[in-house]
Amino acid sequence: MIIHILGHRGEDILDYINKIIDSVKYIEKKIQKRPNIGLILGSGLGGLGERINRPIIIEYKDIPNFPISSVEGHKGRLIIGELGNKEVIAMQGRFHLYEGYLLKQITFPVRVMAGLGIKKLIVTNAAGGVDEKFSPGDLMIIRDHINFTGQNPLIGKNIDTLGPRFVDMTNAYDQNLIKLAKIAGKKLNIPLQEGVYMWLTGPTYETPAEIKLAKILGASAVGMSTVPEVIVAIHQGIEVLGISCITNMAAGILDQPLDHEDVIKTSLMVEDSFERLIVEILANI
Repeated sequence: MIIHILGHRGEDILDYINKIIDSVKYIEKKIQKRPNIGLILGSGLGGLGERINRPIIIEYKDIPNFPISSVEGHKGRLIIGELGNKEVIAMQGRFHLYEGYLLKQITFPVRVMAGLGIKKLIVTNAAGGVDEKFSPGDLMIIRDHINFTGQNPLIGKNIDTLGPRFVDMTNAYDQNLIKLAKIAGKKLNIPLQEGVYMWLTGPTYETPAEIKLAKILGASAVGMSTVPEVIVAIHQGIEVLGISCITNMAAGILDQPLDHEDVIKTSLMVEDSFERLIVEILANI
């Protein structure tokens, strides 16, 4: 399946594909059922993994070729099992550009989950609120995103066996999944915001001037993750739902400093609502 895509950098592509295959095979040996839905749990939101029934837990450090999480609030392990009557694979913790990883490393787990057979992906994150109608603790359905980093995980020779050279991002966030999320929120009486997520590199929080610019550009929330994972998921034909936990208002909106501990605290405050929402969405997919 690889021969026709090998060029002058063919060895690099072949090595990358073999790394994906090695990781997939390692995980397959640990599980009895293939997952069909992937979950990426952001800062402080990893508690959902504890609700997975009949869990098989695999530490990132044990998986061939996997990066390792280095950020507080990211446990760094896969949990495979049943949630909402669906077979899922959940990442308790992700990887970020500011940790020094390459985008191919950051998105590698999405490639592996695709190799395991997932058809849908729910991505979550902690984000700073730009829309002044938001409050810390709000949950926001991601309607669209802005990539403000100038970087893209698909730059380089395309791997045609995984997806097309040019990827349509018009409906990166699946409309049917968004509808299911809204229905679930209404049923559970969990208010849901909706908006545009802007990806910046971090690790510094944005300046007040940068937040003013984000607002002018149409951002509702800002964060340091998610977008590269979504791009790679769409590249592989996976349907995506994105949900942000607004853990703080972005710089300059409130007269107070920003701190990662506050991000984690707010995430934990809304943990129950967030978890019930995701379980209800899964049950109706």
